[in-house]
Amino acid sequence: MSSITNVLTKSVVVFSKNYLPISRVNIKRAIVLLITGKAEPLELSDGSNSTDFGLETPQMYEVRSPSQVVMVPLHIRLTITGTERIWKVPPVNRREVLKRDHHACQYCGSTKHLTLDHVLPKSRGGSHSWDNVVTACMSCNSRKGDRTPMEAGMSLKMKLKAPIHPAISFAEQFWSDLNRYE
Repeated sequence: MSSITNVLTKSVVVFSKNYLPISRVNIKRAIVLLITGKAEPLELSDGSNSTDFGLETPQMYEVRSPSQVVMVPLHIRLTITGTERIWKVPPVNRREVLKRDHHACQYCGSTKHLTLDHVLPKSRGGSHSWDNVVTACMSCNSRKGDRTPMEAGMSLKMKLKAPIHPAISFAEQFWSDLNRYE
């Protein structure tokens, strides 16, 4: 693939009007947002040809058409304020718990024969909530039985919590990546 068409495989970070990183879009979508006036270029550095994440890259991508040359920056900021999509915490069900736990047993790490387990068993007053339901393989679930993990001598691989808004997750990942490469 030539370097000219290679530019079309790049991506651009989109910030909200309040300068919060929202997502990463492909360069074609970024061009549409810039040309329609829904976004503006955003410079996170001093404007020189500095580095992005420690790698030597240009601060702008040059995209040419027969009638126009568009300079696409690495970061753009939305100029429109649209209604934020309403996002609710998903219900506690098998599919969502498996997704949160990355389809792996939270006791041994197995990915076979997965079930749901209540950390504090329902028979002892445990609730069916994000901080009490976990993915477990059949053998770990049987071994734990009607006990707490501490009583069964088992430990969880991660702290249980409800899923967070995708934009918040992206922002956390963006800033941690940025700090890691500085």
